Amino acid sequence: MAYVAVSGGEEAIAASIQLLDYYRSGTEKDLELEAIAEKFSLLVDKVMSESGLYAKQYAALALKQCEGSAEEAVFLLRAYRSTLKRSHYTNTVTTDEMRVVRRISAAFKDIPGGQMLGATYDYTHRLIHFERENEDAGELHRLFQRILEEQTPAAPKAYHRVSDMLRAEGLMDTYPEDNTPPYDVTENLLEFPAPRSARLQTMTRADTGFLSGLSYSVLRGFGQVHPTVGELRSGYVSLEVAYPGMENESIYLGEILLTEVETFHSASDKDQLKLASGYGAVFGRNENKAIAMAVIDRELEQGGDYAAQDQEFVLMHGDCLEMNGFISHLKLPHYVTFQSKLDAVRKTRRKQEHGTD
Repeated sequence: MAYVAVSGGEEAIAASIQLLDYYRSGTEKDLELEAIAEKFSLLVDKVMSESGLYAKQYAALALKQCEGSAEEAVFLLRAYRSTLKRSHYTNTVTTDEMRVVRRISAAFKDIPGGQMLGATYDYTHRLIHFERENEDAGELHRLFQRILEEQTPAAPKAYHRVSDMLRAEGLMDTYPEDNTPPYDVTENLLEFPAPRSARLQTMTRADTGFLSGLSYSVLRGFGQVHPTVGELRSGYVSLEVAYPGMENESIYLGEILLTEVETFHSASDKDQLKLASGYGAVFGRNENKAIAMAVIDRELEQGGDYAAQDQEFVLMHGDCLEMNGFISHLKLPHYVTFQSKLDAVRKTRRKQEHGTD
């Protein structure tokens, strides 16, 4: 757990905390939680992913409380999450049945079920639209409500995985279904070597920038291969829990939005070239993180001498709460330890000045 305790003058600390409210009071206009949750949805998704708690309203509230600081919002949500009682475990989610809103492949132009661009900034011109400073948000909302009402919703459609085609050709390894309960990193200490389920859990809660930087290091040459996004899909998956006392019956809880990525990597088996895959899945529309996670997943599976292939380096340094908490603690008083360093420097200088060892 990151550093949270602070010692000091109570009056000074109280005044410091009061100043936070001052900085949040810069205008009489209030930010409604609904506006934050819906209009800053990518930021909310990022906070939910790194905190490991799917709760849009609470993520929006945390962002409002801490002036939009993603790191502080994650800290707040993690702390709140630790107080919640875990009453049930959901049934295993099958993403093959995802209600897809976006699905692309960088490996093939034509894929079973077709590509679905969905909502993305990938094809936009990176120009500021100054006219949006005074746009009519109500009219924009009503416009798309009318469009949705006029359209007949299509029946949910199951999409076969792109990797299934390659496995059918024998170009990728196939594995038997593994029903081993996943290692829960929220209830057990992380030990090394860590099982893949623990690695994936830790990375899905890791800092987005950290994972992106590590995956970039792989692309620049500090890794095994140059990956290709075989399939990226975003959509809604249903959550269910087992019905107490009734076998094969379940209770529907609702659905959550996920982004899932499978990357393809070159590999070899007994001097025979083949393809291997990496996997990433995160809350919300969080594509760069999911891609980075899939890249690092393969690097950790491969193992090696680079930072992205070292389990302890990746899993122990990517947690946003631990990372930011430890860096933040450097601002706290270190009077005793620094005086010790200072005394050592002065003692060494005096010895040098007097020509003694």
